Amino acid sequence: MNKVDYDRALYYTHRSEWDNLLILMVRTKDDLLSKRIEHFLHAYHFSNDYTVVERNLYTLLRYIEHANFTYSVEQPLQETFAEM
Repeated sequence: MNKVDYDRALYYTHRSEWDNLLILMVRTKDDLLSKRIEHFLHAYHFSNDYTVVERNLYTLLRYIEHANFTYSVEQPLQETFAEM
């Protein structure tokens, strides 16, 4: 699991950078993130119903939030102190 992928997905979604989001969808190792991005982009480009787009966007954002939280619990910050 790569935390950078989730941060990028959130950034690209916020900035409406769909081309970069598509590239991230192909390159990420997280299959579920890739599938969520695919569903959102498909709904965004082909759906006439805004509620479908909104539902897929919220599903993607909830997954990113869940993955970031899970990653932060599994990989707590390690404090390092510089030697004086």
